[in-house]
Amino acid sequence: MRDVQEAAKRVLILEDDYGLRTSLRLFLEQEGYAVGEADDAEIALDLDAQEPFDVMLVDLMLGGIDGFTFIRSVRPRTTAPIIVISARDGAKDVVTALEAGADDYVRKPFDVAEVRARIRAALRRPDFPLVPVQGGYTPASGIVLDSTDGPLVFDPEAATLRRGAEDLHLTSTEFKLLLALTNSPGRVMTRENLVNQMWPEGHHGDVRVVDVHVSRLRNKVDTDPEAGGVISTVRGLGYRLDPR
Repeated sequence: MRDVQEAAKRVLILEDDYGLRTSLRLFLEQEGYAVGEADDAEIALDLDAQEPFDVMLVDLMLGGIDGFTFIRSVRPRTTAPIIVISARDGAKDVVTALEAGADDYVRKPFDVAEVRARIRAALRRPDFPLVPVQGGYTPASGIVLDSTDGPLVFDPEAATLRRGAEDLHLTSTEFKLLLALTNSPGRVMTRENLVNQMWPEGHHGDVRVVDVHVSRLRNKVDTDPEAGGVISTVRGLGYRLDPR
């Protein structure tokens, strides 16, 4: 039986291959998703502006505006997971897409069941047990990660991150990454450990994609990422959350 909440989710397919786009749409509609489709990035931007999507599947090689540019254009206004589906499989392409704002990367050719699993994983909020951080956690106060430049408060229950009165918008992947780190403050988390918690249904790419997501997250939680801050790199091992 399909989850009622999942069935209401809206999926955008930005793909200029008509056959692939149609087969994906039919498959996802059978799974209960509401699907919008476009073969052009500008059309996709207009569709999302009219009614925001919950998750986006984006090809990189498009006529006109390419997938990289689309991701950079849409990311500032949405926290929806963006999953790239592309025949471009070079490490540089993957890193560029993730740095642009993508959350995941699926290489063509692929099995539609894999895309379904990636969508479910992207939409699912993790349910990690939380441990006390700087005085403890309550849904009202959240977790204080930093107080050196104004209180930086992460509230997993509300899925919000705020520095003072400013909302720092997190993508789905950034939320899962921060929650995984927050769950083990002061403890080194390896890339493999973080990958397993961010993609519990499995991730078939290079674990170094975590580095890109950490870099994006640092730009939000640290006022001066180059000088060090809340998220520390432990050379040769992984990353550690150091509340201040």
